[in-house]
Amino acid sequence: MSSGVTGGTGPVGVAVVGAGVISAEYLRTLSGFPDVQVVAVADLDERRAAAAARTHGVPVSGGLDAVLALPEVELVVNLTVPAAHAQVATAALRAGKHVYGEKPITLAPAEAEKLLAEASERGLLVGNAPDTFLGAGLQSALRAVTAGDIGVPVAATTVTQGLGPEAWHPDPAFFYQPGAGPLFDLGPYYLTSLVALFGSVSQVAATAARARVERTVASGPKAGQVFPVDVPTHVSALIEFASGVRADSTFSFDSALPRIRFEVTGTEGTLAVPDPNTFGGPLKVLPSGDDTWRELPVRGRTDGRGLGVVDMARAVRGGGAHRASGALALHVLQTMTAIADSAAHSRFTPLTTQVVPPLPLPEEWDPREATLG
Repeated sequence: MSSGVTGGTGPVGVAVVGAGVISAEYLRTLSGFPDVQVVAVADLDERRAAAAARTHGVPVSGGLDAVLALPEVELVVNLTVPAAHAQVATAALRAGKHVYGEKPITLAPAEAEKLLAEASERGLLVGNAPDTFLGAGLQSALRAVTAGDIGVPVAATTVTQGLGPEAWHPDPAFFYQPGAGPLFDLGPYYLTSLVALFGSVSQVAATAARARVERTVASGPKAGQVFPVDVPTHVSALIEFASGVRADSTFSFDSALPRIRFEVTGTEGTLAVPDPNTFGGPLKVLPSGDDTWRELPVRGRTDGRGLGVVDMARAVRGGGAHRASGALALHVLQTMTAIADSAAHSRFTPLTTQVVPPLPLPEEWDPREATLG
């Protein structure tokens, strides 16, 4: 068993691997959390890693192997493209490091199961994005449902649609490759939140379509370049939870009309849940028989991506569970894979595994508090 297990004192040393667009937000937020200390940035493009390190005051940059060899690195934040998630996470585990990764955890459930098994054998933790469900908006929604503000939950409707990331992302081709598309790119925000609210998914049914076989980069140095679309770009799913709640969800990169919707219907009212790709509100309730939405208080954290890293770092030091866990990410990946299977074969697809929903965060939980000495 590796020595990289729980225990020790002081901030947990973190290396960010992958210096792409999303790394800037992680580096910004993590720098404000005293229980973690970013000590290195790695990337295949070492110049890009060096630039990110300089911008955010990180002392070391370089390639993956060099960063994994640093003894002060205890936890790797894996921000590589989806196709590299399993390879980088496995390398980190074999170097004795805990791993927190961007979504999806891997491209396929079998890869994720193997990853979690290896982590368990080595006494290491695996966590995974999204951690937006730890933000004030979704945590307040969870408290409202638990408190019975809409009675007993019956169903949910979620929609996320637009024209896709090529309008703004400088290198968007990977969004249209296996492991991405609207289902695997945006789906984790909605499905993780739904599992946090209602528990494990039991079965799904879905349809899917691909509007175009090629797309064009619209901005940045690659503007005008054409790239292939190898995944469905419009997915509609029916989701049944073991708790008896149902959801209908749409994930689309094909809509000229941008739309984000997340509503939970209960026996006594309807809850309008905030965008699960954000950390804040608003949160609104419409009681049965009323015609006016009422805004509910939103309490909790809105710091940004990295809340799950802090929660995991505290588990590294003190033991216990962390909420944005590898087990939760695996269940979400299994759900997305089942949706893709259902759409491909026109059938209901069951899930054979379950997951324990993450515990709610205490309202007073503060990632900016130094708790590790």
